[in-house]
Amino acid sequence: MRIKDLWPGISNWKFTRERLINLTIGFSAVLIYEFLARPIYRPYIYANNINDFHLADTIGNSLGTIATIFVLIGFIGQGRIQHLFLIKTITISVALYEIAHPLLGKPIDIWDIVATLLTGALCLMLYKIIHPLTLDNKAID
Repeated sequence: MRIKDLWPGISNWKFTRERLINLTIGFSAVLIYEFLARPIYRPYIYANNINDFHLADTIGNSLGTIATIFVLIGFIGQGRIQHLFLIKTITISVALYEIAHPLLGKPIDIWDIVATLLTGALCLMLYKIIHPLTLDNKAID
């Protein structure tokens, strides 16, 4: 797949039920992060020294990966094959961004990389559950 292959999805964009579901999931992840996770959950966990298995540390990456995946497939994806490709590509891209942190003067956080990869896998499973195949191998609209 090339960048040129994404252009028809952008130029012939139509608002469908599938796009609405994907965009709702993506923007919900942003809202949860901005209004619950960052201002309430993370400070509470840190203030009370609760061991939440690094969830407070990685919640930005986790919800950010969900948001990035579902917003992008909602806006530029066209068809199941391209959506699945984008989910995998976006997950790997976000993980590579985390690995490249030393180039930006930041340390590598292995927990963020793990959270990104796990969240990407969960997004792939969620996508397949939400948008199952029909008998003719086309996504249900």
